[in-house]
Amino acid sequence: MTPTQLRAFAAVVRLGSVKRAAADLEVSEAAVSLHVGQLRKELGDKLFVRTSSGLAFTPGGLRLASRAVEMLSLQDRTIVEVRQAGGGRRLLRVATSALFAEHAAPGLIELFADRANDLDVELSTHSPDRFESLLLTRTVDVAIGPLPANVDASIATTHFLNYHMVAVAGPDHPVTKLQPNVSALREQTWLLGPSAADNIGVVPSMLRRINVPEEHQRIFQSHAAALEEAKRGKGLALAVSFAVSQDLANGDLKRVSSPSLQAQGAWSILSLNDLQAPPTAAELTRFVTTPRATQAMLRGTGVTLGRFRPSIHVTLWS
Repeated sequence: MTPTQLRAFAAVVRLGSVKRAAADLEVSEAAVSLHVGQLRKELGDKLFVRTSSGLAFTPGGLRLASRAVEMLSLQDRTIVEVRQAGGGRRLLRVATSALFAEHAAPGLIELFADRANDLDVELSTHSPDRFESLLLTRTVDVAIGPLPANVDASIATTHFLNYHMVAVAGPDHPVTKLQPNVSALREQTWLLGPSAADNIGVVPSMLRRINVPEEHQRIFQSHAAALEEAKRGKGLALAVSFAVSQDLANGDLKRVSSPSLQAQGAWSILSLNDLQAPPTAAELTRFVTTPRATQAMLRGTGVTLGRFRPSIHVTLWS
């Protein structure tokens, strides 16, 4: 069983036909069929059959499909790691949610990477509902953000930070002078960051709870951009409380008071269990639970070390 054969089969599975797989791999259909035929012969399994509705996979074919992606991802990762090792360097690939990436990741990753001169950190932003597949296919080494439901048993999770989500508006916005009910909130213009487009997390949960119509939502490329519009009185924005503490203190923003806007979120770090995860993933998991890491994540927000408990499970609003 060769990587070329596995790539051909994985492409057939992903695209649903030999023809499309051949186009994707930039080879002939005969070449794809040859590689799949060799796998069938070696494994003693048809793997899939053609039907009028498309390809129908055997149980063995489905198992090979999932393993092929893992094996190919592991091969790609190994190539990168060997090249890095040859140059005396290690690589840690981190996936984060948009909210964490913007407000907490810069301080955390900078401090963590500075602890080792031989470490490179690759940061990418994804919807939290992709965390599990990214880890299982070894596309990333760790994922940080809200914890998805029903995570695979092979994935270890550590809950390390709680935070408050607040609604804010410009100081002259009429909604800051009253306590609006759900119906009034629903009619406001909501200025949102990219996390609003996710299915998992405190921001989409709050929008669903209030049932904000899509036509009242304006989603910006960053949460900071949404807050700038809110300062100009263009609407309401949702923000992590520690990220807007200085703006609230300066009077550039005001909180919108309503029982419907009380929300708290949590961030967790996920990785494959100890036997499968690279050592750098375990290092980051241990580091992210330390007071130094928490302080780094809050850096520049005006929150000092004395504001939170010096424990692994940090509660910012206690």
